[in-house]
Amino acid sequence: MDFGKLADISTVDFTLPPDHDDTFRLLKNAPPRRGLPRVYLGCTGWAMKEWNGWVYPKGCKSTDYAHFYSRQFNTIEFNTTHYRTPTAADIQKWRTTTEADFRFAPKMLQQVSHAKNLGYGTGLTTQFCEAILGLEEKLGICFMQMPPYFRFADLPILEKYLSKFPKAVPLAVEIRHESWFSTPQYFNAIFDLLENAKVSTVLTDVSGRRDVLHMRLTTPTAFIRFVGNDLDATDFSRIDAWIERLKTWFDAGLHEVYFFTHEPDNLTAPHLARYFLEKMQAKMPAILRGPNFLNDGEPNQFSLF
Repeated sequence: MDFGKLADISTVDFTLPPDHDDTFRLLKNAPPRRGLPRVYLGCTGWAMKEWNGWVYPKGCKSTDYAHFYSRQFNTIEFNTTHYRTPTAADIQKWRTTTEADFRFAPKMLQQVSHAKNLGYGTGLTTQFCEAILGLEEKLGICFMQMPPYFRFADLPILEKYLSKFPKAVPLAVEIRHESWFSTPQYFNAIFDLLENAKVSTVLTDVSGRRDVLHMRLTTPTAFIRFVGNDLDATDFSRIDAWIERLKTWFDAGLHEVYFFTHEPDNLTAPHLARYFLEKMQAKMPAILRGPNFLNDGEPNQFSLF
């Protein structure tokens, strides 16, 4: 992920910002959680031949990646759907080859999210949602990444879009333009809209854009994209801070979290997920599953060349 990436992180303050006041109001007024908190932990794709021998069995074929990925993680930030609406055959395969507790987080079609009118009137959203609803109980949450040029003047377009968005599809929205975070009026307008529409927000923890880590929840589901820096020491201390914050949110009424680990080439993203798993398990009881490496967790260096 190139968004917010920095070559030099030596001067970055990675301290988590304080929670927005409306986050605790939202959690306090949310319906009571049933049972233990749910934690969905994953990476951004499963097509990683470099994981053979430590995340996947040695010699794993690409046709089996989905199956073995779902045995190591219980969710995926699914970018495949950003470029095309999946076919019924795709959906059937994904649903039947993954573990029973696995949940997909499909990324909204780019033809929709990056269109000037969000594809309104084209039928693309309807087609997309009808397709992913075929995942049935394995549909976790869809997320829509707004383009960097999406600004306050475009807010009515999003408001109209969300008013028609299928309620059967859980949705999270990510915004990026700096003006949303630098102008309180704009910030309040979009997050109030999302909360009223019962749409979740995306929190992105990345070195070069600390403003997008806005800490404003709009539903009792948190969606966090954590971008590491080649397993720098700060990657692990940042996860430590997230574990503490999530404990606070769960105590306040958060229902579930989707936590996705990113690394520059994604090769070592499972290491961050494993660290998150161990720290969360030590911190609090939760419904959680994560990677259990097949050897010492070291990639085969020869696979890199």
